[in-house]
Amino acid sequence: MATIRKLRGRWQAQVRRRGVPPRAKSFDTKTAAERWARDLEAEADRSGWVADTRAAEKTTLGELLSRYANEVTPGKRGAVSEKARINSISRCPISHRTLAKLTSSDVATYRDERLKTVAPATVVRELNTISHAIEIATREWGLWVPRNPVKLVRRPPVPRGRTRRLKDGEEQRLLDACDRGRTPLLKPLIILAIETGMRRGELLDLRWEHVDLKRGVAHLPLTKNGDSRDVPLSRRAVQTLQELRSAGVRLDRVFAVTGNSVRLAFEHLRVRAGMSDFHFHDLRHEAISRLFEKGLNIAEVSAISGHRELKMLQRYTHLRAVDLVARLG
Repeated sequence: MATIRKLRGRWQAQVRRRGVPPRAKSFDTKTAAERWARDLEAEADRSGWVADTRAAEKTTLGELLSRYANEVTPGKRGAVSEKARINSISRCPISHRTLAKLTSSDVATYRDERLKTVAPATVVRELNTISHAIEIATREWGLWVPRNPVKLVRRPPVPRGRTRRLKDGEEQRLLDACDRGRTPLLKPLIILAIETGMRRGELLDLRWEHVDLKRGVAHLPLTKNGDSRDVPLSRRAVQTLQELRSAGVRLDRVFAVTGNSVRLAFEHLRVRAGMSDFHFHDLRHEAISRLFEKGLNIAEVSAISGHRELKMLQRYTHLRAVDLVARLG
């Protein structure tokens, strides 16, 4: 049973349960004290213990995310991007809210404000990061909150995945534009992306010790989803890699360039080729669609691309009806 009493001009609520320390808190009004006591007793009735909210009352969301970035984020594959995401969240007003006072309304307001400046997919990733940080805090770090407010908020709808493919003559336009640029490795990088369906990061991480030109296989020890996989190389891919080796490349990595330098070089390439609406990742769409057009089945394509789920694979598969007419008979 809760005890409500007036102490030094304020209303103090105290909740006791056998086997755990008593919990007490002071409020400006009796109504607020009674509400707090009812909530605490209700939780005690459900779980059998009196929740200690003191840590959650002192910890802001920004402080929680800072600890999360230091202890949890470094163990993730996307650590760099998640740290940047956390830094963005920490600059927003919501980061000053304590966990005890963070409500679904606060999260919804944050969502709506962010949608004015960033894409829905970015907002979804930010909400997922906040939600997971709160889950870790309640499960492992002893910061109790009655519920995760992020889980009560609708995620903004994310646009369907891109369906951009190379049109007639565009592949040659890209390659010709490479010859007029100042990044010689960009042309073989584009060819291998089209021939293998590898992600940009997988291509840039590719090492010569994992390339077997005799067998025509490239081994990827660690991919985006945490698995390893072997990628078969077409004759064109093998020829491209042989030319890179014969050109005197003796470094450990096949492409000794950074992701940022490739990003900048590709932006200039799009301008020279007159293809401003084309993204590097669209080459992966193109490659996977071509695999299906060659007659490979879903299991074979997923083994090459590294997709675990058919739903995700379908996002990258955009077969042109005109190319399927002949197969229909």
